Amino acid sequence: MDQGSINYMTNQVDCIYFIPCTEYHQGGLMPIKVYRVNGRHELKQFIYLPEQIHRHHPQWVHPLYQDEFMFFDPAKNKSFASTDTILALARNAQGRVVGRIMGIINPAYNKSHQENNARFCFLECEEDSSIAKALLDFVEQWAHEKGMARLVGPLCFSDKDPQGLLIEGFDERVVIATNYNFPWLRLMVESAGYTKEIDLVSYKVDIPETIPAYLQKTCERVIRNGNYILHEFTRQNQLRPWIVPIFNLINEAYSHIYGFIPLTEAEMNEFAERYIPVLNPKFIKVITLADNIPIAFLISMPELSEGIRKAKGRLWPVGWYHILREAKRTRMLTMLLGAIRENHRGKGLDALLAIKILESAHEAHMQLIDSHLILENNDRMRAEYERIGGRVHKRYRIFGKDL
Repeated sequence: MDQGSINYMTNQVDCIYFIPCTEYHQGGLMPIKVYRVNGRHELKQFIYLPEQIHRHHPQWVHPLYQDEFMFFDPAKNKSFASTDTILALARNAQGRVVGRIMGIINPAYNKSHQENNARFCFLECEEDSSIAKALLDFVEQWAHEKGMARLVGPLCFSDKDPQGLLIEGFDERVVIATNYNFPWLRLMVESAGYTKEIDLVSYKVDIPETIPAYLQKTCERVIRNGNYILHEFTRQNQLRPWIVPIFNLINEAYSHIYGFIPLTEAEMNEFAERYIPVLNPKFIKVITLADNIPIAFLISMPELSEGIRKAKGRLWPVGWYHILREAKRTRMLTMLLGAIRENHRGKGLDALLAIKILESAHEAHMQLIDSHLILENNDRMRAEYERIGGRVHKRYRIFGKDL
C-alpha cells in the first residue's frame, strides 16, 4: 500500500504517516481531539456517524452501508492504490465521536494539471464550528506536511463520487450520489478561511407530455444523414460488455472537467459492481458506428432515495424490499452520466439520446428529471436543460484554501 494507507478490514496499519492526536478547545473549556482512524471499529464509527448527526433531518438519505464498507476498503477500492489518504475522527471531552473527515492527495492528477492540491471530503460534524475547524485544521496539517499548497473540497477520488456542499435548495429532494448537509456547515467552512472554488448546479425538469418538436426535427436529421446505431437494453447482463468501452469514452470526454481523474480498468469494474445492481437497463442508451465502439451514451436511473431512506441504508432483512418497491413507484428520473465523443458533437446525437430517454420515461410514467450535478460553467449542457424548461433547484459549492 502507499504510505499512509490503512487496511481497515484486518485492523492493521501499514506505514502510517504520523500526525499526533490534535487537541482543540471550545471556548477554552472542552477539548476536541482529532485523530486518525485505525481499525474496523473506528471505521464503523466513521461510516455510521452521519446517521447520528442527521437523525432528526427529514431530507437526509442514508448511504447504502454495504457499498460504504466496500468503498472505504483499500482492498476493494482500487482508488486507494493511486492516492495518499487519511481518515480522521473528532471526539469531545467525554470521548464521544462528534465529527469526521477524509483527506486525499492524487499525485498523478496534480502532475497532469500542474497543481499541488490536496482534497477533503466526507466532512460531517455536530453543529459546533470548533469541531469543523479542528477537522479541517487536521487535514490541512497533514496536507502541508506532505508538501501540498492548497486544500479543496468537498471533492473525493473522482467527480463520480458525491462532491460539493449544498448551499441552495435545502427543501428539494435528495438524489442518489449527492451530498446533503445542514445550511450551517457552509458557514463553518467559510469561517475556517475557505472561499468558493467552483459551483455545481442541478436542474429539475418536468417531463413534457409530448416530445418537443425541435428534438424530433433534429433526431430525424440524425437518422437520415448518419450511419449511427442506437443500442437499447432490457436486461442487466447486457450492460457488462459495455462497461469498459463506456468508461474509456468518459476518460476521453471528461478530461477537461474540473476535478476529473481518469479511471483505470479496475476502477471501471468497481463502479460497475456498485451501480449495475440498481440500474434499470431501459434507461441506458448507447450510440455507436458499425464498429460498436461507443461515441455517445446516456445513463440514467429511477430515483431510489425514498426507498433507501425507508431501508435506512440497510439491505437486510427487508431493506431490499423498500428499494425495489421505490424503483417501481418513483416518478423521478435521475441523470447520472453522459458523453459524446468530440468529433461527433454538434451532429444531433444529444437530441437522439434525449428522445429515447424521454420515450422510456413516458413508458414508465415518470414525471420529473433531476439533471444531477453540472458545473456552473458548462454552458452547453445548461442550455440543453433550460431549452426543455429545466430550472436550477439545487446548488453545490466546492471550496478552496491556500495552506
